[in-house]
This record gives sequence, structure tokens and C-alpha cells, in this order.
Amino acid sequence: MPELPEIVTYIGALEPRVLGRTLDRIRLRSPSLLRTYDPPLSAAEGKRVVALRRLGKRIVLGLEDDLFLVLHLMIAGRLRWKPPGAPVPKRGAHGAFDFETGTLLLTEASTHKRASLHAVRGEAALAALDPGGLEPLDADLDGFREALVRENHTLKRALTDPRILSGIGNAHSDEILHAARLSPFKRTRDLTDEETVRLHDAMRRSLTEWVERLKAETGDGFPEKVTAFHPAMAVHGRYGKPCPACGAPVQRIVVGEREVNYCASCQTGGRLLRDRSLSRLLHENWPATLEEFESRFRTSSEDAP
Repeated sequence: MPELPEIVTYIGALEPRVLGRTLDRIRLRSPSLLRTYDPPLSAAEGKRVVALRRLGKRIVLGLEDDLFLVLHLMIAGRLRWKPPGAPVPKRGAHGAFDFETGTLLLTEASTHKRASLHAVRGEAALAALDPGGLEPLDADLDGFREALVRENHTLKRALTDPRILSGIGNAHSDEILHAARLSPFKRTRDLTDEETVRLHDAMRRSLTEWVERLKAETGDGFPEKVTAFHPAMAVHGRYGKPCPACGAPVQRIVVGEREVNYCASCQTGGRLLRDRSLSRLLHENWPATLEEFESRFRTSSEDAP
């Protein structure tokens, strides 16, 4: 799912292409994409784009007459910039937004169509779509601490809860927690003052670095390979590969629909976190430490024919 750095990169690429331009036409191939009916989507046609902004993990196109188009790409939604009047593919595309300068295609490479489009009028209607989380790059330490301890969640859940922090998802929460050297399962109310400072600093540093990295990679082009599994990531999507900080193999567990990646050596004092499904299967055979895990891996490799 595109998160804060990816959404900021999309917006940066859209600004020179659509800001100040008229949205001539909207071609909607998937009616289920649109989640609102008033104002009608046709009200946006012929209106000039006067602002672009991020709302959590959403992209907002502000139009004349106090209209807003709000795109949520969810997991598999992506934006493509094509020549003016480009056709909308019959498969994998929700629709197109036509400008004189080009056509913005919205695609979704998934059988489960979760991307959404809201058309709303007025700042109050737009604000109603905002879960209310703090902006990570704007939050000072006191506000950050207060938001974290409002409820006693795991750090992984707190970082990805849009009511607590805006725009952070599964991928960048893994990277932030690795940079902070904290376990994904540590509880927010168990953080020491020093750990809170470390997490706050890691969040701001990691997100800023990723915004700068993605912008540099995109340059004057349009982001075509937006993914949650960037090769430069430290732990996310890198199960079994060496941690760039210590060389230990990156570990993973599955919580609900999410895969959590972490380094046991850097983040949990060498202790392996329990994957619910695997720990049920292995019971007492579940390795408790990284050393035990690596010992079993070596033994299995030596016993292999």
C-alpha cells in the first residue's frame, strides 16, 4: 500500500502536470470505485485543479468551487501518467482523469478491488474522511508521546493506526521500528522516555529519508514502480536476508493479514517473536532465540541429502 513517502512522491509528480490545469473529463470504468453520489462526479469536469494535498494515505485533488476528489489506492492501486486521451484498459483499470497535458490512469492489480474515490464539497466534508492521526513529520515529542499512550497498543499497531499517526502503514512501520531498535510487540505504555525519544527520532528520520530517496529516484518522471518492497529497505520484505546493521537473518511473523519483518538481534535482544500459526504447529519445538533458530537451520542443512 502506498504510504506517506509514496503518496508525497505521487503528489510531487502530479503538481507540474495537473496543478492549475482543467480536468476535462472523467472516464469511470468501475462504478464501484466511486463511494459518494453528492455532488455527482460530473460536477468535477471542467473545473481547474487549484490544490494537491495528502490526507493520510489518500491523494486529494482540490478543484474550483470547493470540490475535492479523494483517491485511496489501498494495497494494489496505482497511478499512471499517459498521453492525452489514452485508452482505459479493459482489465485492471478503474478509470481515467483527462487533462490537456495528459491522462491520469487509476489501476488496481488485484482481484479484490479496494481502491476508492470520493467526491466531496467543502472542507468540512473533506475533514470527515480524515481519521485524525498526527502528522508524523510535524508532531513534536510531547504530542507524539501523548498520542502513543492514549491506549496501550503494540508499537506495530500504534504506528499503523490512522487515528494515532497519519500515513504510516505496514512497510514503513517495519523500517521505523528497526531504525529505533524496538520490538514490534512492545507496548506503548511500557516505553521508557529514552525509547520514546528514539522512536520519535527514527520515525521522522526514516520517513524523511524515504521521501528524499523516492523523489530522487523519480526525478522529473512519473513514479512507475511504486512498491512496498523496495530493495533499499532494511527489513521489510527481506525475510532471511542479512540485516544491514548486524548481519543476522531478518525474521518475520504473520499477524492477521500483515507480515511483520524485524531483526531479532537489533530489536528483541535475540528473542524470536511467536508467529501464531507456526507456534501452534510447532508447540514446544518453536525456537526461542536467534541462536537456536540458526542452530536448527545449520543442522537441517547438514542433514539434507
